[in-house]
Amino acid sequence: MDLETRIAVVGGGLGGLTVAGLLQRQGYAVTVYEQAETFSRIGAGIILSANPVKVLQRLGLEAGLVARGIKPDAYVSRHWETGETTYEIEFDAASERRYGAPYLNVHRADLHDLLQEPLRPGSLLFGHRLAGVEAHGDALRLRFDNGATAEADIVIGADGIDSRVREALFGPEAPRYTGRIAPRAVFPSAQMDGLAIRDCTKWWGPDRHILTYYMTKRRDEVYVMGATPDADWDVEQGVVQGTRDDFLETFGHFHSDLVRVIEKASNVSIWPICDRPRNDRWSDGRIVLLGDACHAMRPYMAAGGAMAIEDAAILSRCIGTFDDPGTAFAVYEATRIPRVGDVQRISIENSWMHGPTEVDWFFRYDPCTAELAQPVTA
Repeated sequence: MDLETRIAVVGGGLGGLTVAGLLQRQGYAVTVYEQAETFSRIGAGIILSANPVKVLQRLGLEAGLVARGIKPDAYVSRHWETGETTYEIEFDAASERRYGAPYLNVHRADLHDLLQEPLRPGSLLFGHRLAGVEAHGDALRLRFDNGATAEADIVIGADGIDSRVREALFGPEAPRYTGRIAPRAVFPSAQMDGLAIRDCTKWWGPDRHILTYYMTKRRDEVYVMGATPDADWDVEQGVVQGTRDDFLETFGHFHSDLVRVIEKASNVSIWPICDRPRNDRWSDGRIVLLGDACHAMRPYMAAGGAMAIEDAAILSRCIGTFDDPGTAFAVYEATRIPRVGDVQRISIENSWMHGPTEVDWFFRYDPCTAELAQPVTA
């Protein structure tokens, strides 16, 4: 597409900031509209496998990621009751060469900070919550709750599971509550009084699981996130403040190695786990979706952020390769939907790295060089 094409990205999350940075590097005029008034250090940890890190390398961010996060020595799966290791995959120099990039744990806020660095000054606007988007002559007009308006030739909806861009395209549809909740905590490792844990461990129970990992190379910050059934959770209340006792009530029957970590936890919150049924329609006209806006998934493969970043890489390539939005978006969908569909299926199964797992198809994939698929024709 012509470099004069004006592109509006709605949502300043991982996918939105990544696609904006990649498109600006190609020379496009891109503005990101974020509904929050500012980014603060909230949220929690995120795992970045080699496949999304290869995209962030293109933005010059790998050194910053390594400095702020941690390269874990391994990913370990353990049995909830016996503590037995059921699977372990090591991450070292050899695996980094094999996969083409490191495997990293990092605080989501630190990743957010880094993703802003490649953006042109003034191209990220806070306090802009989308109210609507309509055709306006040869352009698209965006309206925001703060009264502002903007025009663009392409609109990218990267505004998450509650996407207003998606709603503008396809009408209102509430996310699907999965019947499970996620208690989680972020706390200084100093609170563990010298208790040592592995860099990244997932404990597997019969109907629940829990993940513990460090988020910095200093190993001074710990993230703990579980998933457990709760059919009666009031989804409308959203995220609620929790307590250490909530964690212990849910996971106190697990192996003592885990319980000792939970006993030190603080800053506990409880999140409803929601997704959306698979829908392979991601665009309409000059509007296109990426990340959770089009394929919100359960977090059991730790791949939601990775898929949004991969989307950003493929979408930016398609916009830069094809002359019209219709073709660009059709190729983007044809390339992404099969891979994302596999990740959605595995996430629902909650089978990723439970036992011996073939990981090359996931870790070695490079969305910056992967072959673009031919769109399906009627």
